[in-house]
Amino acid sequence: MQEKSISGLHKLSKEEKMHWLAEHYTTAPEETLEVLRSFWHEDKELQRVMDGFSENTLSNYFFPYGIAPNFLVDGHLYAVPMVIEESSVVAAAASAAKYWLNKGGFKTKVLGTTKLGQLHFSWFGDSAKLQKLMPELRHQLLEDVQHITANMEKRGGGVLSIELLDMGELEPHYFQLRVSFETCDSMGANFINSVLEEFGRSLQHFMSSHPAMHAHEHEVEIIMAILSNYTPDCIVRAEVSCPIEALDDACINLDGSGFAEKFAKAVRIAEIDPYRATTHNKGIYNGVDAVVIATGNDFRATEACGHAYATRDGQYRSLSRCRVEEGVFTFWLDLPIALGTVGGLTKLHPLAHLSLEILGQPSAPELMSIIAATGLAQNFAAVRSLVTTGIQKGHMKMHLMNILNHLGGDTSDCLAAEAYFQDRVVSFSAVREFLDRREEEKQKTPAKAS
Repeated sequence: MQEKSISGLHKLSKEEKMHWLAEHYTTAPEETLEVLRSFWHEDKELQRVMDGFSENTLSNYFFPYGIAPNFLVDGHLYAVPMVIEESSVVAAAASAAKYWLNKGGFKTKVLGTTKLGQLHFSWFGDSAKLQKLMPELRHQLLEDVQHITANMEKRGGGVLSIELLDMGELEPHYFQLRVSFETCDSMGANFINSVLEEFGRSLQHFMSSHPAMHAHEHEVEIIMAILSNYTPDCIVRAEVSCPIEALDDACINLDGSGFAEKFAKAVRIAEIDPYRATTHNKGIYNGVDAVVIATGNDFRATEACGHAYATRDGQYRSLSRCRVEEGVFTFWLDLPIALGTVGGLTKLHPLAHLSLEILGQPSAPELMSIIAATGLAQNFAAVRSLVTTGIQKGHMKMHLMNILNHLGGDTSDCLAAEAYFQDRVVSFSAVREFLDRREEEKQKTPAKAS
């Protein structure tokens, strides 16, 4: 145990870190080093930049970078970059995009772009007095952060509102300043946190020096100042809609009306059953996360926000909804998502930079729309499969290559398997049996004389 611990790992060189890890935590150190080095970028300067993204970096971890074409969003046609390792996701998104291409495409509306931050503090004073002083405090807070907010304000952003919350009934002497922000095309995390920390210093000075405060009210303990990843007012709606009869091509065994009703019921189940809703929303984030990652944004923050939003009425529910009324099928998604298209990895990571170029250098609201449309497309494709052919038929077809690679199939095996499983059920055991038969046939076939 003792020999595996280390102090000051961050002070070691990259090579020293690799050797330490390989020697103490792997059974074949030389092979470990070879694997780690094999994923380094050949451009040493680019590798240096990528090493700086995180700490104790040893190598790069590759995920597939793919494209889903034919996304018609608000009249603009996009090829959407997606980074994901799960089979069938990109294919499903592309399939849904193509399906809706000639049915009007995806319509979106950004319902808000407000982001939130919180200054949490303890104070043993009169809540009513502080509430009465809020106009004066608000003025002082905004004045004290002018050196931080000036550039953002020139771009149309900045601090939108400051609200005092007395949370003493839940936690003794606990107060909060809840602050709303507009950060334009920036994700704004550093901006928000810098403003909030300055607010903390300004609040302490205000309380200690204001003549209305008694001696015991001068002390303010700042607990923490931090943005919130829950942004229910930074939200976009994506929607697809068509006459029911236009859905006649959605399923071989159902007409448009039958498909629409079955589809709507499946979505309704995800509204009322949290067990189904969890998987339903995971499918949405298959599409959302893939584009968030491709554009250098924070998929953990995106997911945390969406799942919190899904519980806003006290029960976890579907993020998407479906309505069949007066001969019209409508399927939509409300997605809370805070994004940036400038700063951070959007400029530093070459593929994130390229992704934004492919998407036409969108503004943050435009990127919100594209990502919401991708999430809705993914959701439509998944629910469509579930209520028609079943999810496994398409998914396992896409998973076939992974199984073949896992079992050691070569190029000729892969080509033969694609043909063989065209009309057969794909499973791990079925592919193994197929490869075993192939091997037996190879053994029986005499080698040709050279």
